[in-house]
Amino acid sequence: MTPVLVVGAGPVGLTTALLLARAGVPTTVLEAAERHAAIGSRSICVHRDVLNILERVGVGRAVVDAGVTWYRGRTYFRDREVLTVELPRADGFPPFVNTPQTTVERILHAKARTEPLVDVRFGCRVDHVRQADHVIVQAQGRTFEGTHCVAADGAHSTVRHLLGIPFEGHSYDDRFVIADIRVDLGHREPERRFYFDPPWHPGRQVLVHPQPDGVHRVDWQVPEDFELTPEHVRAVTGDRPHEVLWQSTYRFHQRRAERFRVGDVLLAGDAAHVMSPFGARGLNSGICDADNAAWKIALDRAGEAGPHLLDSYHHERAAAADENLRVTDATMRFLVPRTEAERAHRHRVLADARTDEIDSGKLFEPFAYRDSPLTTNGDGELRPDSHRYGPGFTVEGDALVRPDGHTAATGTDLGRALRRAKGFTAAEASP
Repeated sequence: MTPVLVVGAGPVGLTTALLLARAGVPTTVLEAAERHAAIGSRSICVHRDVLNILERVGVGRAVVDAGVTWYRGRTYFRDREVLTVELPRADGFPPFVNTPQTTVERILHAKARTEPLVDVRFGCRVDHVRQADHVIVQAQGRTFEGTHCVAADGAHSTVRHLLGIPFEGHSYDDRFVIADIRVDLGHREPERRFYFDPPWHPGRQVLVHPQPDGVHRVDWQVPEDFELTPEHVRAVTGDRPHEVLWQSTYRFHQRRAERFRVGDVLLAGDAAHVMSPFGARGLNSGICDADNAAWKIALDRAGEAGPHLLDSYHHERAAAADENLRVTDATMRFLVPRTEAERAHRHRVLADARTDEIDSGKLFEPFAYRDSPLTTNGDGELRPDSHRYGPGFTVEGDALVRPDGHTAATGTDLGRALRRAKGFTAAEASP
């Protein structure tokens, strides 16, 4: 059986492959690196809805068990606390879990090795992509063919470049030093702390996130010529014993691909969009891309999709990316004000503790596809003997629920609603 090609064996690519395997679709995953390398924490916050996606492929609980759950976030301005946020506790998965991206990848790789429909190939850097009646990818002298291709090969995506898709947006001048530090900070339970203009790092921000095994992730906003010194670290750790395990320097970017679909190639994750990490919207939105792409490709391969279903991937996930970029851009304007007016506004908000206006990163939320052509109302009646819902679709009351958990349509004409959910236009969906 001809597989789907997935370029990139990070969390987005592996989740895509495992979701497709769950639908009975084989994949070949092409990874440029020679092996999986666990370097630093990178993205660390995994949202409850994303944990539910990961649980569908059998790893959600493992990601929670490998991480640290936190329910309290504290925000400080200079030397005083100005905001405390308590996340709700409920049954099931926590609102967020801090599990380093490298750990999430390790869990996904282990799962992929047990899945006969997933074939991960390391050392396969893509050189060429072309499409005829299928997708042909050349990677370092080898040729791979697939019915579809999901490009999850990161912010510098080779596939996106080969397809000539613009990746427009902007970058921030400010730099951020990110470090993993093993230290016992003496907190009674794990919590996130955000420091605006602390006396020990004046004029800038520091973010501290708990991680497993007594490690904390610390993000410093820094000037151009900054070098992380033991004095900077001790300002966070005090005189407690500590160990700096990893550090790196980043500039943050706000960019989106012009198109998420070209023929049978779909862009996902950082290949489609990159954004400031404040609010944990990068990895989480990338896995939502995977969830959206997988069921649509499965239906398209099975001949059950309408002619516009793959187009809806761009419609839905580009809109989600635009919303995430809007939110993260507002956060960055608060964190890194660009004008005197923005600086004055931030100072007033923090000095007066106007808690509803303090923006240290609005936490990720799943995107509601309110304007999607796949989420429209129907009318009429469903034949009592009809079972033509298609793989993964369920009926709950008078609502048709898509494989990704979103309501595809409501009303009693679920047959017509299903055709709309599979990408037919209103006219094509009519009897």
